[in-house]
Amino acid sequence: MDVAIAGAGLSGLVAAARLAEAGHDVTVYEERDEVGGRVRSTREDGYVFDRGFQVLFTGYPAVQRELDLDALNLGQFVPGATLARPNHRSTLADPLREPALAVDTLLNRDVQFRDKLATFRLQRELAGRDPDAILDGPASGLTIEAYLADRGFSRAYVERFVAPFYGGITLDRSLSTSAAVFEYTYKMLSEGKIALPAGGMGAVPEQLADRARAAGATVELGANVTAVEGDDDGATLAVSGETVEADAAIVATDPKAAGELTAVDTPTDAKGCVTLHFSLPDHQSLRTDRRIVLNSEDDRPNTVSPSSSAQPSYAPDGEQLLVANFLGRQTESDDELATEAREALESWYPEARFDELELRHTDRVEFAQFPQPPGFRADLPAPDAPEGNVLLAGDYTRWCSIQGAMESGRVAAGAVEEL
Repeated sequence: MDVAIAGAGLSGLVAAARLAEAGHDVTVYEERDEVGGRVRSTREDGYVFDRGFQVLFTGYPAVQRELDLDALNLGQFVPGATLARPNHRSTLADPLREPALAVDTLLNRDVQFRDKLATFRLQRELAGRDPDAILDGPASGLTIEAYLADRGFSRAYVERFVAPFYGGITLDRSLSTSAAVFEYTYKMLSEGKIALPAGGMGAVPEQLADRARAAGATVELGANVTAVEGDDDGATLAVSGETVEADAAIVATDPKAAGELTAVDTPTDAKGCVTLHFSLPDHQSLRTDRRIVLNSEDDRPNTVSPSSSAQPSYAPDGEQLLVANFLGRQTESDDELATEAREALESWYPEARFDELELRHTDRVEFAQFPQPPGFRADLPAPDAPEGNVLLAGDYTRWCSIQGAMESGRVAAGAVEEL
């Protein structure tokens, strides 16, 4: 079977690799000059700059199924976080995975004892849950905020830890996202690692593209799909002014483009972020111990990630890379945001000097996710929603995550096999 795929993001590449490995003739058309979609990296002057604040959750089932994690040469953040506000920092660790820090966590005055007990209870409960059943389970009808209140977590814990931590994951510090997303990701965080590939997050789609090519698929870059029509006999695509005929097509573009190509209703609202990448000489060590720093005071910035501490390849010798993430669209200039980030770091680390902190790169990501309020999955399009032999693949058919994107590619490939 000849299969044409529009889009070389994670979903399109997983579909391409699986179909090519099954013996189909597969061509992927990507309008950019690189693969990856929303998951891309820039490499400059010895630094690795990921597009937006992205990390790899190794616990995701699709990540374990589709990727060669050893080949990615992963570096990892330490479980837990540093909670920071002006003139105050504290460590919150997972004592089950870091027994040496159990006392520090138990004595952490930013988190009440009842919150620690509730955390352990939740961790044990989710350990026995099937990941596939979580997204449509009882928590799907609650916001994260309501869910945590129902489980007895204190307001202080929610504001100091959950709001900034899950603000980074869902781009929603108000915690109005479906609690099913919280349960799923919390389970993955408890069972896996938060990691960065040595080649940057862009190494993930690059590996998938190499896998697809090795199986015989063709990946054409700079090829823009402008129209897709399907019937029960096949699909016709307009690609950079030429007509392409195929037995089946998978539209694996962003949701807005997918809706325009297929006339299917897709999520149109967008959540964005602005990510600033700073260098700082190694001798100005912040002693983060590879933990993400959470702003427990406000969202200016929401988090600061010691990326090169987790993955040394992200910075050249003698330097470290810090990544500050601001949620939503920002009207301030890069320099103004950099000043805010510097002032926040100075207030969190009054004993350190930031004279040599240098802004190296900025990413303004207009569309990183779509909103996921309680019950959001009921409004998502099915993979077979388009007419004829045309399928959809993208996280917007499941949920916003690398897991959702990769899983959607697997599902779309399976649907093609059944045509």
